[in-house]
Amino acid sequence: MTVTYLDLAPDQRAGLDDLPFDGNHLVSGPPGSGKSVLAAQRAVMLALTGTPVVLLTYSNLLRQSLAGAVHALGPADRSVRVMTAHRWLAEWYGATPPGSDDGWYDWGALFDRAADPASATGPTLVVDEGQDLPPEFYLLVRMLGARTTVFADECQRLTDTNSTLDEIARNLGRCTRRDLAGNHRNTEQIAAFAAHFHTGAGAPALPGRQGPPPRLHRFHERGAADLLILLAETQPKKSIGVIAASTHTQFSLLGSIQNRAPRLKPQLYTSQSRGGLYRNLDLGRPGIVIVHRRSAKGLGFDTVVVPDTHEDAATDPTSAALRMSYYVMATRARQELHLGYEGESEPPLLARVDRGDLQRG
Repeated sequence: MTVTYLDLAPDQRAGLDDLPFDGNHLVSGPPGSGKSVLAAQRAVMLALTGTPVVLLTYSNLLRQSLAGAVHALGPADRSVRVMTAHRWLAEWYGATPPGSDDGWYDWGALFDRAADPASATGPTLVVDEGQDLPPEFYLLVRMLGARTTVFADECQRLTDTNSTLDEIARNLGRCTRRDLAGNHRNTEQIAAFAAHFHTGAGAPALPGRQGPPPRLHRFHERGAADLLILLAETQPKKSIGVIAASTHTQFSLLGSIQNRAPRLKPQLYTSQSRGGLYRNLDLGRPGIVIVHRRSAKGLGFDTVVVPDTHEDAATDPTSAALRMSYYVMATRARQELHLGYEGESEPPLLARVDRGDLQRG
């Protein structure tokens, strides 16, 4: 199997080449630093050692995106498998493990299974958005003798059962830590807007690439659908990610676009779907993709639209969880960012952003 570097800047390639094949490694970096593409590249490079590799993530939609990246890199022998952590744990356990109230499994039962010498399989794992997996996960893979590389950003936590970077490193045991720098996704204008919601110490440096400033729209009834149709018709080769606060908003927008502009063929993803419909996306196709906020992590779109910021009007604008959510959503955009609200007043969180970083109208 040959390996091809995919969309890597020189500093990213150097960082990847510097990672030893053996041992455990934790690589952290801000949005746009290329963690996901590096995770896919790392998995393929490790497979060159002749050991099957599993590339893991929390989100099923991010799994689909990573599977596409791995496929583009060329391994056709299934030496790299891309899975959600839930599915991999169930496969390793041999059946569906006992559940717990937090949506994960009974870690005690998994630890008991891992304590069996026959279970110490020593898998080779790469984890993307590793902060979204619980601390117990890293204790488990340590018990299994796994060779693990984790890509993570503590300022983009998605779940209530997340891990800090220190917890990941501590629970893996002996672990080297590396930091990624740079923002290869956003424009300076988008990154400057996102910096208003950064929750860590010291905002990341702004990128040099230029683009239009983010824009806040006050929507009338069906106004969000109007904007999406306009963007899709004027940017037919661009990907347009719609990040909604509720499943109701997702399907409302889908229905409006399908009724008024069926030729656009919008896609929708929801983790609540029980069948194949709304569970599998073609992320390589341009056009409108409607996702929930919970599923946006790790994705990137040419244009991002957050249509329903009024849903956050009653939330404390100093809330770390709310700020982190907007930080994640804003940094999904490569070229354009649009936010919208309904009602008379701007949501308090956005009203604090000056017009230099967020245009109105």
